[in-house]
Amino acid sequence: MVEAGAHDGKLAADILLWLQLNRPELFAQIEYIIVEPSARRQEWQRETLKQFAPRVRWISNFSEMAARGPAGRDSVGPKPDKFNGIIFSNELLDAFPVQRFGWDAKNKKWFEWGVAVEGEKFIWARLADSLQPSTFNPQPGLESVLPDNYTVEISPAAENWWREAAGVLANGKLLTMDYGHAADEMFSPARARGTLRAYFRHHASDDILANAGEQDLTAHVNFPAIRKAGEDAGLITEFFCAQAKFLVEILARAAKNNSFGEWDGSDTRQFQTLTHPEHLGRAFRVLIQSR
Repeated sequence: MVEAGAHDGKLAADILLWLQLNRPELFAQIEYIIVEPSARRQEWQRETLKQFAPRVRWISNFSEMAARGPAGRDSVGPKPDKFNGIIFSNELLDAFPVQRFGWDAKNKKWFEWGVAVEGEKFIWARLADSLQPSTFNPQPGLESVLPDNYTVEISPAAENWWREAAGVLANGKLLTMDYGHAADEMFSPARARGTLRAYFRHHASDDILANAGEQDLTAHVNFPAIRKAGEDAGLITEFFCAQAKFLVEILARAAKNNSFGEWDGSDTRQFQTLTHPEHLGRAFRVLIQSR
């Protein structure tokens, strides 16, 4: 199992503990790999997962995984470049860098937003020689009604990451859970300024360029582009839907064999938060592809 962007390691700990208690034979065979380029975050994760130390190893990128054998041992003979298993991420792709494009209603063309300096602050500025984006195509006639400066984002970096992950998967699944939109939701009157947002001390802000280096930046995932990147790499799309549907189907399946054990009121409230359309159930999407 490969988790990318494991933050503090708590999700990994939950997964490994459940397997240890409920599927001990499977737990004994599993190697849990965390893709984490940050040395600081690796320290957090090692502390959280110290009880599972023999089962967990860390890599900075997928190329490191390809250069190692099973369970982290140096392989003998040809170096493996594929692996069998599951690669997954939770709220990772929305943190990749994005490019912002605006609509010039007068000249009927797209331009790219760049960042400039005015006095002692950063400001948004139109780039004079903008390449026209090729990864989104509005429905015919839609551009004629878009307001001036209507903004959308694309993330070639996220698409490249997904393509790279697909490339190391010989047999198994590649999945992600994240904020994002489907093909028919990319252009919406409610998002005239795009989806790029800043979070400063747990409060959302539209002032993306303020407090440089001290606030988190996130943008909705362009799932149609991610899905296409995987399919172009030979993967088959098994599931793409709202998080609510994904979790409800899991719950229904688990209820048949009582996999989750006893639930209390706290469990029910947490599940409702994850599935309610006004909370996380509709805003979060799940994409599963396989080879």
